[in-house]
Amino acid sequence: MRSFVIIFGVCLLSPQGDAFVPSSTITRSSAIFSGYLNTLTPDDSGRIEEKVQANESVDLASNTKGSDDIRSFLLATSSTDRGQYASKSQKSLIESIISQLESSYSPSEQAPTLSPSIHGTWELLYSNTQLFRSSPFFMAGRAVCKTSEEAKQYDWFCDMHRGALAISNIGKVRQIISEDGRMISEFEVRVGSVPFLSDFTPFKYSGGWPVTIDGAIVSSADATPTADGAGWELLMDTVEIKGSNIPFLRKVLDSGKVKLESRDLGSFLEENIAEYDNPRPVFSTTYLDDSIRISRDQDGKIFVYGKVSDKTEPTDYSGVDADLGVLKLLEGINDNFLKFYI
Repeated sequence: MRSFVIIFGVCLLSPQGDAFVPSSTITRSSAIFSGYLNTLTPDDSGRIEEKVQANESVDLASNTKGSDDIRSFLLATSSTDRGQYASKSQKSLIESIISQLESSYSPSEQAPTLSPSIHGTWELLYSNTQLFRSSPFFMAGRAVCKTSEEAKQYDWFCDMHRGALAISNIGKVRQIISEDGRMISEFEVRVGSVPFLSDFTPFKYSGGWPVTIDGAIVSSADATPTADGAGWELLMDTVEIKGSNIPFLRKVLDSGKVKLESRDLGSFLEENIAEYDNPRPVFSTTYLDDSIRISRDQDGKIFVYGKVSDKTEPTDYSGVDADLGVLKLLEGINDNFLKFYI
């Protein structure tokens, strides 16, 4: 645990022929899930947005067990914001559905991490823990813990970390799995940049200004399939900030010179701290079809992903303007009130 605190402290202080053939049940389940995923589309900045499609419907008439489980999962998670606001009873229901899907699948026989179906862009749909723990960085942090007591302390630390950042909104959380054995984690965050209007103007107003600080925490790792193909062994590489909309800072961040070289740091610690080993956590896949993946970390914490594309390149954030959203705000004022056009 001490070693992880060292790593996390440095991060905060630094400048900123198929191997798998789905069964007919899984194929029908995938069709239902694809109906939802087909309403998602990437915008010009690479972010994924939902689109409304007229005269299109998802076939929910299938009576197969897998189809019912997928439908039940979608309904149960739809009001929980990926599990963040799930009650104990909702979590119990969702996790029982997940267990049923997992029981219909044999990772040791079907070797999901060796399947071509696993390559692509996956978006986090549900987790029973903090969403940022989908990142290999935080999985590596957990792997540093040697005892159950240290693991419990790490869980508490993660909960407090999220509590300290409660003013931020979590956007898309993705994993991009490539054929060359790389995992890219993208964690998009937005936070109000000017909290209270009355602190800066004579106007008495309880809200903040409609300008935000945006960015994505992007971490990369080598993802080596385990011998049985049921999971990956992860070796952290780098952590960096992409798509920041903060003027001036954006140019520095995009230079590629201010990123945490986690692997190099780990190697340094290995050489200088006798009891430290560069962590290689195992991230298991317990269910996979063409559209849905269920994964668990070393403690069995659940992460359910939906496949949004076969794209294996990281998101391009170059289209994000470094203006704190001020230009968009001014455009809105002009379009709705001033209506001045050249």
